[in-house]
Order: sequence, then C-alpha cells, then structure tokens
Amino acid sequence: MVELGKYAGTVLGAYGVALGLILGLVWLTLWQGKRMRRRLEATERELGIDG
Repeated sequence: MVELGKYAGTVLGAYGVALGLILGLVWLTLWQGKRMRRRLEATERELGIDG
C-alpha cells in the first residue's frame, strides 16, 4: 500500500466520504427511478394506455 505518512487519516477519511457520497447518489437514483416507474404505471392505468 502507498505510504501516506502523517496525512493517512485525512486522505483515507476523504476517500471514505467520497465513497459514501457516490453510494448515496446511486441509491437515490435507483429509488427515484423506482418511484417514477410506479407513478408512470399508475398514470397509464388511469388513462387506459397499454404500456
């Protein structure tokens, strides 16, 4: 592993925060997609559209 010296905690913490944000964005995207899919299906049923 790369020797980070006295900055190891800061660098690893920054990597951790970045990874957490990326995972959060992926989760948010999947959640919103699922929610929009349900809304679209409900709207199509209301309008009688065969989707």
